[in-house]
Amino acid sequence: MIGFLNRLAPHALSLLRVMSALLVLEHGTTKILGFPVTQMSGIGLTTMPGLAGIIELVGGLLLLIGLFSRASAFILSGMTAVAYFLVHAPQDFFPVVNGGETAALYCFVFFYLVFAGPGPWSVDWLRGAERA
Repeated sequence: MIGFLNRLAPHALSLLRVMSALLVLEHGTTKILGFPVTQMSGIGLTTMPGLAGIIELVGGLLLLIGLFSRASAFILSGMTAVAYFLVHAPQDFFPVVNGGETAALYCFVFFYLVFAGPGPWSVDWLRGAERA
């Protein structure tokens, strides 16, 4: 059983990357493209949330297809850390109280992807950048 799970681990890594990218991409699409419509839709691009939206949109797309995955994950990890410490942490120490659980979790998932790489279902893998 463990051998079977070990063989599937690289594919599970790809799935983690894809799903994390889709979820953060949604934050970017609502801020930049106005879809889906939320209270963050239509914000100015030069505001802090607007700049975060650009990073979420571009980084999310790159991470979704697995192109420049480690660099994209590194930037997204930093952006979500900044979001946590500037937006959530000043409200309260505990993430469950300050609403920052998602930002903190994104930060560490993306940080993990910096070291683990994109997995086999990625453009980086296809172009040979991750097979060495």
